[in-house]
Amino acid sequence: MNQKIKTLKIIHLAMVGGVTLGYTFLGDFKTIFNMVIDDSSLLYAFIPAIAYVFSNLMFKNTLKTIKNDAPVEEKLAVYQSASIIRWAIIESACFILIILKPDFLLLGVILLIYLILIAPKEPQIIKTLGIKDSEL
Repeated sequence: MNQKIKTLKIIHLAMVGGVTLGYTFLGDFKTIFNMVIDDSSLLYAFIPAIAYVFSNLMFKNTLKTIKNDAPVEEKLAVYQSASIIRWAIIESACFILIILKPDFLLLGVILLIYLILIAPKEPQIIKTLGIKDSEL
């Protein structure tokens, strides 16, 4: 089972790396704090909040499909799918911000930091799935 967790960590690392590279090449970090929110750009200011709420909602709804008596392999497969969906939503929001509204670079960086913080960790997976450490 540790192989599946390693695979999940590699997928997460690739997503974080892709966003980091995108921001490195597309972002103008000299003007990161020069964000001006006006009526025409108000929608872009809500993208991080919408992505956060929607990603967590999708993650939790996907995890609800796991049956308590399901084998550990099946639980891990659903957890992997739920995690990828969650990360993809956050990653998409980061790229939407950097491409459509580069002035909002700071909000994209905050989303990137959040993406880094929700990395898969074995104790977290065990707790979320309600499995025993020996079952891994």
